[in-house]
Amino acid sequence: MNREKEIAPVAMFVYNRTANARRTLEALLRNTLAPRTDLYVFSDGGRDEKSWKQVNALRRMLKEEQEKVQNHGLLRSMTIVERERNIYLEENILQGIAQVMRDNDRIVVLEDDIVTGPYFLEWMNQGLDLYEDNPRVMHISGFTHLDLPGGVEGNGFYFTPHMGGWGWATWRDKWQAHFRHFESREQALATLTPQQIKEIEYDGEFPCLKFLDANPIPWDVCWEIAIKRVGGLCLTPCRTLVKNIGLYNGTHFFSSRLIQRFSFDRPAVTTPIRVVPVENVQPTLWVEKDFKQAVHHWGIVYTPLGKIIRRAYLFIKGKGK
Repeated sequence: MNREKEIAPVAMFVYNRTANARRTLEALLRNTLAPRTDLYVFSDGGRDEKSWKQVNALRRMLKEEQEKVQNHGLLRSMTIVERERNIYLEENILQGIAQVMRDNDRIVVLEDDIVTGPYFLEWMNQGLDLYEDNPRVMHISGFTHLDLPGGVEGNGFYFTPHMGGWGWATWRDKWQAHFRHFESREQALATLTPQQIKEIEYDGEFPCLKFLDANPIPWDVCWEIAIKRVGGLCLTPCRTLVKNIGLYNGTHFFSSRLIQRFSFDRPAVTTPIRVVPVENVQPTLWVEKDFKQAVHHWGIVYTPLGKIIRRAYLFIKGKGK
């Protein structure tokens, strides 16, 4: 295999959070495979005058970083794609993936708040190489809700039907064959059996299908459904290779640290995780049970103040005493 040719390009998606995007980019540049990696940054447009000012400030930062990259060989290449108008996160991601996949058979995807460890790209490219021809492995995650320093069955990785969307990779043939961006809840659920619906939500502990009521429906729940529908699996590290720095200020998450934190909010590991071929890929039962427990209440851990506020909220809603 020609390793140089097979290094996967990275697609990074940004909007108006300059500080987060800078940290994400700087961490990516510290990856061991960065000098051999092509980076495409897809910058969404603003929604109003205020957001356009933020978008333009972010784009100035990107162009400054692009010049450094070119002058010092920090990446193989860096391409910036600027949207002329706001097309929203989902469309920016889907169009960007389609553009990169026109000329590449694999892709690594980052949003603007995913700080990677130095061996993130090595993990992704090892997995892409080793499981390219295994039809059941459809996705490679950089994140795990769990923290399993002892590994699983002697390896630093495991397989699960659940995909992690915070730094991930896939192959063009698998994405194009199975991904479908649903337009309604009814359309999405029609592709699953009642048993698959129960399994995808881990008996209600991971109620991801509630996002089918969003408009537009998030890309990640569509991909989760696609993987479940065909019995696919995701290669996942036993310890997270990324840290989400947008948990407390992102589009889909909002939380005050005075009220709650997330149990899975851990720093990225700074040592490599080696991927090896496994002939018969299967989910590990005890890992699935641990995941089910880890995502209870979305992995939220309440502070003493948060517990008081939550009790009051539930009382008002008639769900508590």
